[in-house]
Amino acid sequence: MASESSFDIVSKIDLFEVDNAVGQTLKEVSTRFDLKAAGTEIRREEHVLHLGASDGYKLKSVVEILLQRLAKRGVPLKGLTHSKVQVTPTGRASQQIEIQDGIPAEKAREIVKHVKEQKLKVQASILADQVRVWGAKKDDLQAVIRSLRETDLGIHMQFTNYR
Repeated sequence: MASESSFDIVSKIDLFEVDNAVGQTLKEVSTRFDLKAAGTEIRREEHVLHLGASDGYKLKSVVEILLQRLAKRGVPLKGLTHSKVQVTPTGRASQQIEIQDGIPAEKAREIVKHVKEQKLKVQASILADQVRVWGAKKDDLQAVIRSLRETDLGIHMQFTNYR
């Protein structure tokens, strides 16, 4: 009797690491001469980072520092969605960066379609904000993982619960 194996495709970003990167960024910005008086503001509300600075150039510098700190802390940059920079009439610039939490429905459908196109004996289904793939052969599941890693779907993916 063959038992089925499975794994889940999820997208989770560690918010604790994001908070640490924000703290490191604020500390560096407060010590840099060119950014000291920039009126820099970085705060996180749930899954959105709000950034602000006195002008667009300084905001761009702050975003670059933040992205470096996030990368050093192991936060995947593919899991971030940047909005357009908003400039007020007084010249103050602000931007929002959305932190991906779960796989969006349209991307989940793309993943399921990609798995079915592999013509392997595996099944894929969407479960809320994740995708579960199961099949009888572990080699087929590993082939699916390898194929998804090689394909750029524009989102951050992790493979968990491999059984």
